[in-house]
Amino acid sequence: MQQNRTIITVITAWLLTLMPMGGRSQETGDRSRGYELRKEHDSLYWLRATGGRKADEWRLPYPVYQFQTGDVDGDGSMDAMVGVIKKTRFYPLGKRLFIFKQIDASPPRKLVRPMWLGSKLGGTLEDFRYVAPAEGDSMGRIRALESTADSLYAVSDYKWGGFGMKFDRLIIKGVDRETALRRFYDQETAPRYLTDK
Repeated sequence: MQQNRTIITVITAWLLTLMPMGGRSQETGDRSRGYELRKEHDSLYWLRATGGRKADEWRLPYPVYQFQTGDVDGDGSMDAMVGVIKKTRFYPLGKRLFIFKQIDASPPRKLVRPMWLGSKLGGTLEDFRYVAPAEGDSMGRIRALESTADSLYAVSDYKWGGFGMKFDRLIIKGVDRETALRRFYDQETAPRYLTDK
């Protein structure tokens, strides 16, 4: 079963590289949100602070499957969330979540520096998205779509814990992919959790 999952992950990574992203180099991202993601080729991207020079870029030598911005740690500044496909020492090739922050240098320079280079959240990460802070909360959340060992899916929220992402709430678990995707993309301002009826 694990071998099949690894094969599926490798095939998914390969298919992501075939997705049309444009010519030799393409920039994506909302410049007003503070970051640009530039594709050099299928497995080399550069994350840059808006208006930064080449020296202000962070090299990402991996295929990228997701890119979002939002205030992850609640400090009032935009952070960049980049999903990469990468093997780690203890986990096979899979989807990872990297979070970056802008650091002020000698004006008007902004440097991009890693805030968290995650190897794992809870289950096997399939996708993530940023969820803005709920009313009365200063921190946004990372909503994760995760697969589990029994070939089912879960959707969980994670919050910044000072050094990395920590589990916040389980939204749904033990469901098929279609059901999990519906809850993952649910746009309600007050999310329903497992404890809700």
